[in-house]
Amino acid sequence: MSSEKPIHVVRLLSRALHRIRTTSPRLISSPATQPRRAAVALVIRVLPSPHSPPIPSDAPIPTLSQFFELDWVNDPNASVEILYLHRDGAAPSDGVPGSYASTSSTSNASSGAKAEAHIAFPGGRMEEGDEGGLYTAMRQTWEEIGLDLAERDFTCIGQLDDREITTSLGKRLLMILSPFVFLQLTANPIPVDPAEGTEIYWTPLESLVDAVSPIPAGIDRERSAKWTTVNVDAASRITPKHAPKLKHLVRLLLGTMQFPALLLDVPDHTIETASAPSYPSPANSPPLKGPGSFPNSTQDSLEKGVPSALKPKYLKLWGLSLGMTLDLLSNMIPSVHSTSIPSLPSPPLSVSSFQREQRSAAAAAVDSSVWLSALHLPFRPVGGEGMRVEAIAPSLASVFPRFSYPDVNFWIWVFGKRYREVVRGWEASTRSGGSNDRRINWAGTALNTFYAAVRKALIVVIILRAIGIIIGLAFAAWWVFS
Repeated sequence: MSSEKPIHVVRLLSRALHRIRTTSPRLISSPATQPRRAAVALVIRVLPSPHSPPIPSDAPIPTLSQFFELDWVNDPNASVEILYLHRDGAAPSDGVPGSYASTSSTSNASSGAKAEAHIAFPGGRMEEGDEGGLYTAMRQTWEEIGLDLAERDFTCIGQLDDREITTSLGKRLLMILSPFVFLQLTANPIPVDPAEGTEIYWTPLESLVDAVSPIPAGIDRERSAKWTTVNVDAASRITPKHAPKLKHLVRLLLGTMQFPALLLDVPDHTIETASAPSYPSPANSPPLKGPGSFPNSTQDSLEKGVPSALKPKYLKLWGLSLGMTLDLLSNMIPSVHSTSIPSLPSPPLSVSSFQREQRSAAAAAVDSSVWLSALHLPFRPVGGEGMRVEAIAPSLASVFPRFSYPDVNFWIWVFGKRYREVVRGWEASTRSGGSNDRRINWAGTALNTFYAAVRKALIVVIILRAIGIIIGLAFAAWWVFS
């Protein structure tokens, strides 16, 4: 990591964590008809520079403000990482924690399962006896990966906004999900013990920042996260599980849903599995080089290694997990009205033309859209053309799909008037300072109205397709028998 980069991710992380700690999250109460809740943990750590002197393991635990004043934290070569995991054998889902994911990918996504791992945060359902969402997130993290967030090495920064998890195209509420953010305050490695079939990936946060920030993070473009899509079979959302013929017919009529996703490379040294747990090295041992430098190998894994056939080539982040990540990043990226934003540097030649346009647009937005977030995403939710949904709710924009058939998207736009009214109301609330933002469930209302438009659009499309088939058959019969 170069010390000449325009942005230092540690400084952005400090800004985000202080904002999260001092901002009250939007809490959603569970309705009486669906009391189920879940919680996940977003765990962040800062790795010392490979050239930093050894840091004593018995050093006093700093406060949050003291942590970001430490020399090894502010070292230009320090690296920030966030923890994701992949549950082996679980079907690719939209990021619902635990075993209750209900979406299934198309054959194209399934055929690439060996090449990519769909990642999520540790967490799961709240169980009877849990004292609250924070307790659930800590308990599930301990059970899944053996990481005790109650230890003195970690501190809970705060909570991001609650979000509703729905199924059947938003028709039925599954549960309320609460994300909690944790920071490791110590530099020494923490041992983990993942459950069988669970892989841990410590992902450099700067690669995620570079993908959404109008200001380059100054990293190698090959290491930056890249935008892609995940195709989900639309038939899996609206047909019974045990009706293969009906599912095939609906698939032909409606095509697939396309969700935005981030594609991340998998450095070998960031993989931690149940067969190769991570253990701390002695304080005087030389650190490994590069991000993900916490040692994670045993003698057995050093000799045998992880079978290459089991190693995914890419990590794919999408759905709810991408939404929660974008919520975190939106707190990191300085708002366009902030006086602390440096002038936007000329983008390097290696940056794509699209990203150069995005960053130029960000520079122009400093004067004209002072109330909007500076987070820039290369996608727009269908039906929201002309509105910057990603500026007021990046996590919401990430869970709105587009359809592979253009006419489906057209009818969603036709029936999306109420959805657009909700988004404009949200924009007006944000513009006025958000005085009523915490009292109104804007995200839930926008999600419900969007999927209401989707359901109407799908009904119209199926009817029109059926009419077209009937007319085609009638014409064919007339042609044959006339």
